[in-house]
Amino acid sequence: MTASTLDGDDLIAAYERHLRLELGRSEHTIRGYLVDLRSLAQFVHERGTDSWQEVRLADLRAWLAWLDASGASRSTMARRSAAARGFFGWATRAGSCPKDPSLRLIAPKRSKTLPGVLRQDQATSVLDVAAVAADDDDPVHIRDRAMMELLYAGGIRVGELVGLDIDDLDRHDLIMRVVGKGDKERTVPFGRPAATAVEHWLSSGRPRLVTTESGAALFLGRRGRRVDPRTVREAVHTMVAHVPGAPDMGPHGLRHSAATHLLEGGADIRTVQELLGHASLSTTQVYTHVSVERLRRSFAQAHPRA
Repeated sequence: MTASTLDGDDLIAAYERHLRLELGRSEHTIRGYLVDLRSLAQFVHERGTDSWQEVRLADLRAWLAWLDASGASRSTMARRSAAARGFFGWATRAGSCPKDPSLRLIAPKRSKTLPGVLRQDQATSVLDVAAVAADDDDPVHIRDRAMMELLYAGGIRVGELVGLDIDDLDRHDLIMRVVGKGDKERTVPFGRPAATAVEHWLSSGRPRLVTTESGAALFLGRRGRRVDPRTVREAVHTMVAHVPGAPDMGPHGLRHSAATHLLEGGADIRTVQELLGHASLSTTQVYTHVSVERLRRSFAQAHPRA
């Protein structure tokens, strides 16, 4: 028996099918959960446990303690404990484990901090960089500009962006239909600058990359297939790097920036929650902390009696 396959591969394989077919989790989420479970399997095997049925709460707590000592972030530990709870809860209901050892497992709370957020002037500069790059008429640069505009305009996730088909955009009413986590569909508005960039892509960029494999995908890679999330991340990193003082970020940073700027502009928090597709208002409320902190810094710097 190997260190990473307690009880063989059957139980994890069955759980993978459960995540994909019954819960509809994304491939990214599924890969993350499987990595977490194999980490746990490796750890408990080295502690002398050879079966998932033998795993106890003490093993799980020791695993989290080991992760903490190894320098894992609170976010990583929270995700891994969630993976363990999901797996053992399912295995217990399915009769594969006699009892759930994770019922009393408490993970450290996720830190309520966000990665770097662009100021509004920096966001404008990033999009200006994308527009200038598109002036060379390279179809990839035209595409990158359109992707950047939609990411920032709608605060959508990178997976939602790459999943867009042409017909998901209503270019007359300036709304797009995106499919988010759990296959939940929502409608997101976008502005005229994004619409202009998309029209340029559809008229001058996409026709030069399209192939028989393109299908209805809105955004394409150089070989004509639906664009890969990694390509989007590289494009965002490249554009942001051209703006002095801007924090390094990927597509999720643009999403954070869009949410923060909406709240700074006076948008209602529940409206922002709906736009971002957050299931819980508490997830959206973290952006209010960012806005308040910015307000506090501005006050301290500018007010004569701060």
